[in-house]
Amino acid sequence: MTLNFKRINLGHFPTPIQFMENITKHLNGPKIYIKRDDCTGLATGGNKTRKLEYLMPEAIKNKASLIVTIGAVQSNHARQTAAACALLGLKCLIILEQRLNDAPLAYMNSGNVFLDKILGAEILMCPQDKNVEEFAKEIIEERKKNNEIPYFIPVGGSNEIGELGYVECIREIIENDTEKNFTHIVLASGSGGTHSGSIVGKNYYKSNMKILGISVKDTKIAQEEKVFNLAKKASQYIKCDEPIREEVVVFDNYVGDGYGIPTKGMKEAVKLLATKEAILLDPVYSGKCFDGLIDLVQKKYFNDNDKILFIHTGGSVSLHAYEWAFEDNK
Repeated sequence: MTLNFKRINLGHFPTPIQFMENITKHLNGPKIYIKRDDCTGLATGGNKTRKLEYLMPEAIKNKASLIVTIGAVQSNHARQTAAACALLGLKCLIILEQRLNDAPLAYMNSGNVFLDKILGAEILMCPQDKNVEEFAKEIIEERKKNNEIPYFIPVGGSNEIGELGYVECIREIIENDTEKNFTHIVLASGSGGTHSGSIVGKNYYKSNMKILGISVKDTKIAQEEKVFNLAKKASQYIKCDEPIREEVVVFDNYVGDGYGIPTKGMKEAVKLLATKEAILLDPVYSGKCFDGLIDLVQKKYFNDNDKILFIHTGGSVSLHAYEWAFEDNK
């Protein structure tokens, strides 16, 4: 029972699911698996590829000549949007928001920013005294006057169209979990589309898995409300039963001082997975999320007979922009 919505093939699917034997032994708790959505293949991959497979057909249907999107300076979403536009022959405008104070030059110029440029995207920095969404609207109106036909993709591709990518990811997980015994999915919860789409997919495909979000930005209450509203809208869009509020679970203990700001736990989690499984996480999303998973295991949130699936949302290319954060004195 696949979704009947227009989709463009941009990535390599299904992405692998691997048992993390070394991590499982190290944590001495439930079995831990990883869904390698860092391996989607679109310009180093990542979770946004799934969303863009549904968003880009909408842009084409609307005869767009210019794709406009927004994100933080080291946005993985921006890089994957630029890659999708390159593949489809569309112009791409990325409006970046500075969320780190006194950010080093490496953060401002390397990692995703460098790849955005390599992929041919136009980049604008949002003035620090302006709201990035309002600034984007102003730019879009200017481009319309220049006879462009802009199509706006929200931050993270997180709307009812982009969420379809993770509704379908749940189908992919269910089909590849032949024993059908994953008890929990743990994922990073930021703009909310991956989290909300997974909840909708769980309901649409009649799964009993529990979806746990690790916030990388907002408080538990604010993030749960955001994800719940996104899930309701997507459920209406695909005409399936809406989730109940209790299905939306977010932990906000691992954000630290804010979005994109390194934490001790994130750095330890990145190093642990690198040295135990040779898998590279990113410092903004999957690193903080895996820190949360480690802590939940250690606090006995899970039973030892649970089977946990950690979704790796990609973005390790941004490690190059965060080398300064991993110095011993940071």
